[in-house]
Order: sequence, then C-alpha cells, then structure tokens
Amino acid sequence: MESLKMPLFFSSLFSILIVSNTVDTITKTHSITGSNTIVSSGGSFEMGFFSPGSSQNQYLGIWYKNIPVRTVVWVANREIPLLSSSSVGSSSILTIINSGILALVNGTGSVIWSPNMTGSTRDPVAQLMESGNLVVRDANDISGHFLWQSFDYPCDTLLPGMKLGKNFVTGLERHLSSWKSSDDPAPGDYTYRCDPQGYPQNILSSGSAEVFRTGPWNGIGFSGRPSLKSNSIYAFELVYTKEEVYYDYKLLSSVVSRLSLNQTGVVQRWNWIDRTQQWVRVLTSPTDNCDSYKLCGPNGNCIVGNNPVCGCLSKFVPQNQREWENGDWSTGCVRRTPLDCPNGDGFVKYSGYKMPDTRNSWFDRNMTLRECEMVCLKNCSCMAYANLDIRRGGSGCLLWFGELIDMRELNTNEQDVYIRMASSELEDSTAHSKKREIVAVTLALLTGVLLLGMSLIVYLRKRKRKNSQLNKEGILMHKSEQGYTDKTQKEDLELPLFDLTVIADSTNNFSINNKLGEGGFGPVYKGTLEGGQEIAVKRLSKNSGQGLDEFKNEVICIAKLQHRNLVKLLGCCIQGEEMMLIYEYMPNKSLDYFIFDQSQNTLLDWSKRFHIINGIARGLLYLHQDSRLRIIHRDLKASNILLDIDMNPKISDFGIARSFGGNETEANTNRVIGTYGYMSPEYAIDGLFSVKSDVFSFGVLVLEIVSGKKNKGFYHPGHYHNLLGHAWRLYEEGKSLELIDEALWDSCYQIEMLRSIHVGLLCVQESPKDRPSMSSVVLMLGSETALPQAKQPGFFTARNVLQTGSSSSKEATTTGNEITSTMLSAR
Repeated sequence: MESLKMPLFFSSLFSILIVSNTVDTITKTHSITGSNTIVSSGGSFEMGFFSPGSSQNQYLGIWYKNIPVRTVVWVANREIPLLSSSSVGSSSILTIINSGILALVNGTGSVIWSPNMTGSTRDPVAQLMESGNLVVRDANDISGHFLWQSFDYPCDTLLPGMKLGKNFVTGLERHLSSWKSSDDPAPGDYTYRCDPQGYPQNILSSGSAEVFRTGPWNGIGFSGRPSLKSNSIYAFELVYTKEEVYYDYKLLSSVVSRLSLNQTGVVQRWNWIDRTQQWVRVLTSPTDNCDSYKLCGPNGNCIVGNNPVCGCLSKFVPQNQREWENGDWSTGCVRRTPLDCPNGDGFVKYSGYKMPDTRNSWFDRNMTLRECEMVCLKNCSCMAYANLDIRRGGSGCLLWFGELIDMRELNTNEQDVYIRMASSELEDSTAHSKKREIVAVTLALLTGVLLLGMSLIVYLRKRKRKNSQLNKEGILMHKSEQGYTDKTQKEDLELPLFDLTVIADSTNNFSINNKLGEGGFGPVYKGTLEGGQEIAVKRLSKNSGQGLDEFKNEVICIAKLQHRNLVKLLGCCIQGEEMMLIYEYMPNKSLDYFIFDQSQNTLLDWSKRFHIINGIARGLLYLHQDSRLRIIHRDLKASNILLDIDMNPKISDFGIARSFGGNETEANTNRVIGTYGYMSPEYAIDGLFSVKSDVFSFGVLVLEIVSGKKNKGFYHPGHYHNLLGHAWRLYEEGKSLELIDEALWDSCYQIEMLRSIHVGLLCVQESPKDRPSMSSVVLMLGSETALPQAKQPGFFTARNVLQTGSSSSKEATTTGNEITSTMLSAR
C-alpha cells in the first residue's frame, strides 16, 4: 500500500495512549505498540508485533496465546515489514486514526497497512475475537455486522470458521498462500484454493502451475483424499450455493487443530497435544508421487508401488509408446478402440479411482444415475459420468468433457466413474462378465470338492496325532524339534478357500507384470478380485526351502488375529501341488523400500516414521500379550513391515513364528531361524527365543528407521562396529543426534528422535532380562517420563555369530535382508 503522511501532531499521541494487555479491542484510546498486545476474550489468541525466525524485521500478527511454541496464524503487513532496529520500527503503532480507520503507522507517521473496509462509521473499533478473527465494526453495533475481518484475507493458515473459496456476488476469493521462508511471511510460491470452475475441488499451485488437487467433493469428502474421514476432533464440509462456494471446518472437541500451507508447498493438518506440548501432524497433502498433478498424462493411471508408477487405464494404450517406455508420460493414453459416437458408444464402469479433474465438467444435483448416462450418451463430447453425491446409494450427476486428467488408483471403492467406450469394447466387457459367471459356478462346485478334501486332511491329521506325544493340555508336541513345543489348537481353522482359477484370473495368470517380489516362501503377486478388491498372493515355490510346515504355521498364527498393525490374511488356496496364501494388498510396499533408498527416504518424514514405530510397537504388544495365542514372530525386519495407503505399518510374514500358551515365556530350538542383523544374541548363538527376542529385533528396527541405515552391512570409516555399536558409541558420547538420517535434519522433532534412539538402545541390550517388555516400550514412546540408562547392546562389535561356541551341532535357518534361505551349519 502506498504510504500516507499524517499531520505532525500525530506523534504527540504516543504519550497519551492508554495501552492494555487485558483488553481485546483497539479504539482511539487503546492501541498496540512496542511489546504490548491485545488478547481475545477467552484467552485463545494474542495480537502484537513479532519478528519471525532470525529476521530483524517486525510484523503485526496474530498467534495462539496459550501455546508455548509461537505459532503465527495471520500477518497484517506481510509484504511491508517494519525495521525493528530503527526508530521507525520500534515506535510503530496499530490504532484507530482520526479519519475513522484502523491503521498500522510507523514512527514517521506513515500508514503502511490499513484494511479496505466495505463501509464507514464514526466510532469504529477493532476486536480480536476468540476464533482468532480480527474484525472492524461500529462500537455500537451488536448485530454481528463487520466492516472488515481478517478471516476474509487468510495468510498461510486456515482456522476453524474460516472459508476457503469464492463469493460470486462480491468477487472476494479467499485462499491460502505460503510464506516465502520461515523468516519472511511475504506471499511465497504456493497457493491453495477451492477452485469453483466446473465442480469444486481444492487445488495446490506453484505460481500458475498446478501441483496437486484433492479431486471433487462427493458428499463425504474429496474423492482423491479417502483418508480424510469423519472424526471426533473436527467436522468439514463443502458449501456450494448461487452466492458462494467454500470449504471450511469446525472443531468438535477441545483439541486445537489448524490447516496450514508451508513454504515448500505442503498442505498439513496439525493438532496440538497438551501432554507432549507439541504440534502433531495428522494429515499431509500431497503424500506421494501419484499426488503430482497430471503425472501420467491424459487417461493415464498412477499406481503407488508400481515401477513405473504410470500406466494406462484399462482399455487404453500409450499415445506414444516410445516416449512412454522412456519415462515420458506427459502425452498420456488413448483408447485402444477409437470412439464411434453416431454408431453407438457405451460406458464401462471403473471402480476405486480418484475422480478426474472437474474443471471441464458439468453437474446437476437432481438427476438419477440413469438420467446422467442418457445425457452423456447424447453428447459426443461427454467422456464420462458419475454420481455427484455417493451418500445413501448415490444421487446427482457429474459429467466430464474432453480428456480425463489426473486419475490414480485408490485403496477404496467409494465412487464409480463410467467412461465412454466403443461398442466393441462393451462386448468384450460383457463376454468377460459371462466368463466370470461361469467361473463362479465352477468355483461353487469345486468348493464342495475342496471341503471334502479338507475333511480328509483333518481326518488324517487326527490319526497322526495318535502316534504323537500329547502334553497334559492335549496339545501336540512335534518330535522334529527337541526341547521345543510347537502348539496347534485341536479345533479346525475357519479360513476361506479360494479357487485356483479365481486367483489365476485375478493375477492375469501370475503375470510377471503383477509380480510384487519374492521371498523364501516364493513369489508374491498382486491380484484384483471380481468385486475390485486388491489382494496379494503369496505362492509357494516348488524350489522353496519352505513347505507345508511353514504354510500351516502362518495360517495357524495369523488366521484369527485381528489388529490394525497386522497384515490381514483373507484366505488360502490349496489345489493340486499349488499352495497359496491370500492377503490384503499393501500399496506402499514395505518399510525398507523407503528408509534405505536415497530417492525415497524423503517421502517418510519424522512424523510418519514415528507413527510407524508406534504402530509396530502396538502390533508386537498385541502378539505378545493381547492375542488369543502368545506369538513370537522371530523374523521382524524392515522388509516384513508393509505399509498401507495411509502409511500405517502392518507386521507380515508369520511363516517361522511360534506360539506359546499358558505361562510359557521362552523356548529352545535346534533350528535357528531369522535374519542376521535382527536376531538377538541368545537366539543366534544358543537357540533360546522369547518375547525378548522380538524386542531386540524391534530395537534394531527403531535404530534403522531413525538413521536410515541397515544394521547388517553398516560401515563407518572410524570404526568396525555395526549400526548398534555405532549408536551405542554416540549415545555414550552424548552425540546421538549424529545418528539421525540426513533426510530428517530439518525436522523440529529432535526430542522425539532422541527418545526413540534411547528406547531402541534399551531394546537391544545384551541381556534379555534388561530389555523392556513391549508394554513398557509403548508407554515409553508415548510419554515423557525419565528413561533408564541403557547398557551395552548385544553384538556391540562386529563378530561371526556362527562362531564355535558349543560342542553340539544345530540346524541354522537364516534369512538375508530380503530372501529367506536355509542352510546347515556346524557350530
């Protein structure tokens, strides 16, 4: 704003101003200057002058009053700073001047900021509301009519009650704009707005380039943000009327929550936690590569976890095959069969996708889905349609014209989109549906045969039990492992059986393109069942060192376990020589894919990593203490931690797990099974395992997550220790911060990181009795209580864990960091 010169007598006002820290209003006699502030009536917000970061400039801003970490939510003069070192800055004042306007005036009498009010009054006051809204109103007006309010001019923060959107009557558009840096609140490169073009969606932009979009509102939330669910902390909505459109939210509890846009172009939801006195990030957008706007071009489909991530929608092919193969997906995809609108096109249903960009769309709230189809069919430019609102079975009509932009696969089937196709493609779809019906009938017949076969297996197993030694509880004790009790319940397992043809069809006949990886059990494939559910199929390899025992063991251990941090077993397939386990599909692969890869580790910031650490801890606590059986996993490692669409960790691979009953806490085995680098000393050397063996593995995993380095194969130029030894040395020297992954150096959660390192070292102590239980670990991670001094970890120095240590021989089954293998080794 152009500076205005005030009369010379204005400077004499400073000596007669009455300034108070206890009031929430600014009048002609109550102003803000120097270190004085005003505070909202309930004490939630404060307004005054501040200097951000290491800046020497001063700004007039609003921040949370009762939060010790100063969090500024609004800045008045974000583009015109005051120089705090000068008399101009130090004597600045916010007051009501004689002309009846609110003004920020510097020491020379120049007005450097003033709100553009929609009306005038002889007796104006400015009031800081309990919501954090600074309003200007007539002193005698109690109707709630404001001449101006800061909520109409957001900065980088959206508070409860603020609107993100546009007023069609006044033309006022409210959006977030990032700071230039932590020292400079001037508008930066990024903006986040509710775009009213077509059907509304929120769009994040860098300059004029779109970076990310939420997808259109579907009545419940934004289609591209399925993780944004109803919760007990805040409620959100999209309001669309003839007068305005906006997104907003309101608090449902006493938890303080805010939405912000940072200077690197990330939209984040933060909740304040009183117990830890920290802001906790609960939602982030964008979250992965597939959130990058138009990454896969028109009619493309982005799939997190695939390599490459871009593919074409079903029945589409790359427009330029050579460019596509070279990793240039910008030209996107085209229909493999061109449309022939006058001769009868139709529509194919696609489920589980982020809805396309709606800026070239049309909608009607009252149409049925059938009416929507007919309108689209009559217009050759209409490329797709969907329900506008997915609540209560669906309602309304949303039409897309032109190419379908920015789609991606999601781990949800909340909304279907119907895409225009040539009639020949419809015939293929119909034929495929009939084929699936035939398969379903065949499956029903085969299921009867399979059940008969399973009954025979149960009968033979019971016959075998008669020749086996039973303990007093009636539980089978296998003689294959002397001194170790392998327990299986007498009751038969209730596990769904899948037909081989269904699994083969879902994986495109076990296509190499569907292969996710391979472990000691065999290859793992991605599949999609008829209803659209994605699955992971673990197929026993004929050349595998594992077999029926591991297959049965995994089924027994996990079939009836239910916990959000354990991978879910959906069923199995036993047909001929084929043995397969069917799991829920995890789109974000495994933990090692992120933390050990320099190109991927930045995708896991500390907030996500700490969330993963806590999730693994809770999953282990359930296995050790709260599940139907006490389960010892025995192969906990980064590659066995899978991540779902929201980066929630799921413990997987129970093929070598063992279960305990009663009061048993440890056992001995001649078969040492696990992964070197994660195995505890007493297990690797003496074959003794217990819940404390898993605690040791968890501790290794925590140190790997914090450092981004593998324990096995770790190298440091200054010594020959592994990662545990290196962490221990830094801990003793008071230099644990040096262990932290470089990708996390800019994080403000150092106290949380140091606590995690300390807990990790407590878990890897050499003696099992010194290690905490998982219940203690969960408490230590979630509290600020003092932690005990850690003792030297097991395998502190590099050594051969298979060195001769006894005169007996044991069978050692070890797993590398990626693949399980079996070998005999004399010790």
